[in-house]
Amino acid sequence: MAEETRALQVREETRPAHVERARRVFAPAVDIVETHEDIWVLADMPGVNQDNVEVTLEKNVLTIRGRVQGPTLEGYTLDYAEYEGGDYERTFTLTEDIDREKIEATMKQGVLHLRLPKAGPARVRRIPVKAV
Repeated sequence: MAEETRALQVREETRPAHVERARRVFAPAVDIVETHEDIWVLADMPGVNQDNVEVTLEKNVLTIRGRVQGPTLEGYTLDYAEYEGGDYERTFTLTEDIDREKIEATMKQGVLHLRLPKAGPARVRRIPVKAV
């Protein structure tokens, strides 16, 4: 995995990319992008719509969850299936460098976009140098 940002750490689970429970649980693939003002987490959750996504923050642990249903066709009997429904879940540890009150989440075409704004001290800002 690429080097983590200093404000966000991926909590590696001791489970594989999918786990059997009552339903399958998948760890969505993520990209983490850092700018001067924000950290963006892009989580791939195909088949999940915004109504089936839950993002929680408890203390310094950010958890994303999503539920996808397998296809259902009215009036037909399923003879063969490779597509399985399941749940997505991934957790991250935040440092104090993230402004927790301003975290935003949007869903676009099966990708969860999390904007984690940096708190004041973590922001990199350019300080103009004046001639005296």
